[in-house]
Amino acid sequence: PVRALPAGPGPSRPRGRAGRGGAGRREGRAGPGRAGPGRAGVSASAPASAAAASEPGGGGGRGGQCRRGPGLRAACGAGMVLQEPAGAPSQSAVAAGAAAAVPAEVQLSRRRWAVLLLFSSYSLCNAFQWIQYGSISNVFVRFYDVSAFAIDWLSMSYMLAYIPLLFPVAWLLDKRGLRLIALAGSALNAVGAWVKLGSMKPHLFPVTVLGQVICALAQVFILGMPSRIASVWFGSHEVSTACSVAVFGNQLGIAVGFLVPPVLIPNVEDVEKLAYHISIMFFMTAGVASALFILVILVFKEKPPNPPSRARASIQSRPTAEYSYVQSILRLLRNANFLLLMITYGLNVGCFYALSTLLNRMVIHHYPGEEVNAGRIGLTIILAGMVGALISGIWLDRTKTYKQTTLVVYVMSLVGMIIYTFTLSLGHLWVVFVTAGMLGFFMTGYLPLGFEFAAELTYPESEGTSSGLLNVSAQIFGIAFTIGQGQIMHRFGTKAGNLFLCSFLFLGTVVTAFIKADLRRQQANLENEQT
Repeated sequence: PVRALPAGPGPSRPRGRAGRGGAGRREGRAGPGRAGPGRAGVSASAPASAAAASEPGGGGGRGGQCRRGPGLRAACGAGMVLQEPAGAPSQSAVAAGAAAAVPAEVQLSRRRWAVLLLFSSYSLCNAFQWIQYGSISNVFVRFYDVSAFAIDWLSMSYMLAYIPLLFPVAWLLDKRGLRLIALAGSALNAVGAWVKLGSMKPHLFPVTVLGQVICALAQVFILGMPSRIASVWFGSHEVSTACSVAVFGNQLGIAVGFLVPPVLIPNVEDVEKLAYHISIMFFMTAGVASALFILVILVFKEKPPNPPSRARASIQSRPTAEYSYVQSILRLLRNANFLLLMITYGLNVGCFYALSTLLNRMVIHHYPGEEVNAGRIGLTIILAGMVGALISGIWLDRTKTYKQTTLVVYVMSLVGMIIYTFTLSLGHLWVVFVTAGMLGFFMTGYLPLGFEFAAELTYPESEGTSSGLLNVSAQIFGIAFTIGQGQIMHRFGTKAGNLFLCSFLFLGTVVTAFIKADLRRQQANLENEQT
C-alpha cells in the first residue's frame, strides 16, 4: 500500500513502486554495492557481478530498495530449487576482495507472502493512527478543549520522532535483523493504541499525546522495512512487486485514516456521546493492533531457510567488515547532486505532510459541517497518488529518464497546488475533489521518483541510507511547513497558507532543474552487460 513478470529470455526491466515517508525502490540491474536479489541463472552462468550484487554491508543487506540484478530470468517458484554456480569475484571497489562463495541452493519460501501481508497490515494500522486525529481535528479540538496547534502536533510527533531515531534503528536492523525490528514496531503500535484508551475524558489530553508518541516510535521501526523484507524473502522476479505491496500498505493506512474517523465519530455537541464514539475507534484500533502483534510473534521469521536469489546468498556470505555505515553517510553528504535532491525531496514531501495534516481545517473553513467529505477529499489525494506512483514507476522502467520525469512531476505538483489553492474557496465541493485528486496524483506520485533518482545518483551506496536521509529531510520540512502554514492560515486565511506552500514548491522546481543526471547505476548496468 501489483505486477508479475512473464517468463522470457534475457534480462528484464526492474519494476517500480511507491511509498510514504520511508518508501519503495527499484532494484539495480547489476553491480556490486547494490541491494536486493539478482536473477538466478538457469543452466547458465550469470555475470560475476550478478553473483556479487549486493548493497554495502554484510549480514543481510542495508535496507536496499528493491533492486534487480542481471542474468537470465529466474525460473523458480515456491519450493523449486536451482543449482547455481559459485559467484566469481566482483570488480567493484566496494566489494573488492570479497569474492564470497555463493551457496548452490536458491529456494523460495511459501511463507514469504504471509510475512509480506502481515507487515503491510501492521504498517497500515500505524499509518492510520498517524492521521486519525488530523482528519477530524475540529472534533478533537472541542473534545479535549485544546488549540488546533496542539492537535497538529499529534501528527507532527511522527515526523519529530523519525529524525533522531532513524539511524539507530537502521543500525539495529543491520545488526539484529528483521524479526526484532518487526516485533518492536508491532508491539509499540499496539501499546500506543491501548494507551489512547485511557484518554476518554477531556482533561486527559496528555494521555492521548503519550499514546501517539509511542505510535510515533513504532513507525521508525516500520518505514525502513519494505525493501529489506522484499530482498530477504522474495526472488528477483517478484521483489519489486513485494516492495510495492509493502509500501502500499502504509499509503492505504493513510487513506483509511482519512475515511473512517469522520464516519465513526460524528460532530455531536454532547461530550459524553463524543467520548463514546471516540472510544469505539480507539478500541477497534487497539484490538487490530494487538491481533497483528500476536501474529508477528507466531508468523514472522528472521529469514527463509534458503536464500531466495543468488544476490541474497552472496550478501549472507559476505564478511561484515567490508562496510562502514558512517563512511557511507559521509560519502552521501559529499555528493552535491544528492544534497540538492535531499532539499527538493524534503520541500515536496514536506508540503504533502502539511497538506495532509491541515486538510480538515482548510475544508471545514470553507464548507462547515463537511467533516465526512473532508476525509473523502484526503482519501482522493492518497488514492490518486498511489496511481501516480505506480504509473511513474512503470514509466521510469521503460524510459530511464530520471531527471526529466522528476522535473516534470515537480512542475505539475506546483501547478496542481496552485489550482487547488484558487478553487478551494469557490463553494463547489466537486471541484475540490477534482483539483485535490490532480494534486495528489503528482505530489504523492513524486515519492518513488525521488527514491529512484537518489539510487542513481548515489550508486553504489546503500539505498537504505540514501532513502533514510531523504526521509529525514522530509520530516524536517514537514514539521516546519505544518507549523508555518497553520499559523498563516490562522492569521491570514487558507489561501495565504496554500500560497506559502506554492512558494516552496516553486523553489524546489528551480533547484531540481540544477541537479545533474549523473546516472551511476545505469552506467554500471551498461558496463556489466558489456562484460
